[in-house]
Amino acid sequence: MPRHLILDLEAPLLAFGRVVVDAYGVIDTFPGRAAMAGLLANALGFDRTEAARHQRLQDRLVHGAVVVREGKPLRDFQTARLGAADKGWTTRGRPEGRAGGAGTYSGPHIRYRDYHADAFVCVALRLEPADEAPDLDTIAAALDEPARPLFLGRKPCLPATRIGAGILEAPTILAALEAALPAAIARRSAGQAARRRTGERGPVSPTVPARWPAGEGETDRGRETDITDERDWPAGVHAGSRRVVEGEILWPEAGT
Repeated sequence: MPRHLILDLEAPLLAFGRVVVDAYGVIDTFPGRAAMAGLLANALGFDRTEAARHQRLQDRLVHGAVVVREGKPLRDFQTARLGAADKGWTTRGRPEGRAGGAGTYSGPHIRYRDYHADAFVCVALRLEPADEAPDLDTIAAALDEPARPLFLGRKPCLPATRIGAGILEAPTILAALEAALPAAIARRSAGQAARRRTGERGPVSPTVPARWPAGEGETDRGRETDITDERDWPAGVHAGSRRVVEGEILWPEAGT
């Protein structure tokens, strides 16, 4: 039976990036494959120049996610006037300088960034082949004691709780998500869990949104679609697509 690592992705702000359009940093409901590979690589201490290691980790990754608490959409308007001599600190612990011609600094830098506020997404993942390094146990240990500070999408999105939530056995990603959901709810208070289904949306819903790879669960539980969430790490660009199912999982209370 395949082993799956369960992750709790919960933070005051979450940002699962999609393709940036001009100055707009739009987001997805679910974490993409490149984002998950980046999170794990950061915990493991991969250097950003190690493109081959990142690519291999992404190629081995099989994952899905369920939205336990949707949170609320938030758009941040950002503007800054930067000079050639301005520097900023990075997560690598050293200042980063700036480059570019004089015209680069003639006006303010303006952009919009979207976030999910107070959201909680549960992820189930495995690596294929399972016995290749790093394995699930190594990654679970790295998430508990990461080589660098971790963030969920963007650097301001610091996790609110422990990310690693244990390992379970299941035949598919969908089965792993269904098995993980009751425990994920139990790790939160009743009030916190209820917030994902109340508020402006009206009546309580008996299901929650989920996404899993095609072939990793029933396709009649949702609709198949192609998404672009992978990165060509050696080239440094996002490219390629994969087939997934976007559907729903029964909220455990509705099944009792």
